[in-house]
Amino acid sequence: MKKIKKIKIKLNGKSKIIKNDYKIKDLISDLKIPIKKVAIELNQEILDKKKLSKIRVKNNDKIEIVHFIGGG
Repeated sequence: MKKIKKIKIKLNGKSKIIKNDYKIKDLISDLKIPIKKVAIELNQEILDKKKLSKIRVKNNDKIEIVHFIGGG
């Protein structure tokens, strides 16, 4: 039986354990976050949403997800 390796990340300031072979798009999908209404920052760099399926999450990455709120 193959053991799934886990890694630790910081998500919006809180520690989270996820499986090793994760991409940013997988994380957003699992969290059920509407991609069009957020900005995503990885290690203090804002990500291009078109590249989320190619960017792998690594151990100790710091991810911030900021939701846009409309108003008037």
